[in-house]
Amino acid sequence: ALCPQELRSGCFWRGVLAEAAATLIFVGVVLGASAAPGPLAPALAGGLVAGALACTLGAPQANPALTLALLCTRKLGPLRGAAGLLAQCAGAVLASAAARLALPDDAGLVTRVSIPVPVPVLIPCQRRDAEPGVSRQVSAVGTAGQALAWETFATFQLALTAFATADRVAPQGGLALGSAVAAGALAAGPFSGGSMNPARSLGPAIVTGIWDDHWVSWQHPRIPPRDPNVGMG
Repeated sequence: ALCPQELRSGCFWRGVLAEAAATLIFVGVVLGASAAPGPLAPALAGGLVAGALACTLGAPQANPALTLALLCTRKLGPLRGAAGLLAQCAGAVLASAAARLALPDDAGLVTRVSIPVPVPVLIPCQRRDAEPGVSRQVSAVGTAGQALAWETFATFQLALTAFATADRVAPQGGLALGSAVAAGALAAGPFSGGSMNPARSLGPAIVTGIWDDHWVSWQHPRIPPRDPNVGMG
């Protein structure tokens, strides 16, 4: 049930601010590391910052997939959940806008499932942003279905780790969570970009206007958590 009295609570607004700040920091760090060639830098950066935030900001979710899981299992109030989702998306958009201003190439901001692949003959361009003689292939190593499967698997292991470590002390929980973020990004990166976080994909998509196969990032498993104080990724 909705509790309008929550809006008068300082704890409520501190939680919302923590979600926005954590998502902004997480997305900003990952996007900054994405300027480096190869998938290793963003994977390690994501893992390190996820572990650090879990130890310092009271384990914010900073991930719409986890927030929706809490809402579906009624472990989080609808008002708190809706405010958290808006805060996460706002933080991701702000981080993406700042990264686009700071980075020379904004194409690297998006966790692309589709990549341009040269072809030997000219083909009709079905999209305004497509280049003559360039076809679009879902991935260098797979299809959209495979990208969805890998993204689902990576998010599943991240959510499982977050829920399993919800009652652990900060250093241990942060280390496990950071390791899960890095492992998922490395495993799913070649197929889907290894986002595991809809906000991390939504922010760059809004800023750059690139929405190719964006739906893959939102098809995540909803695992019933044991504690609302789980998050990141």
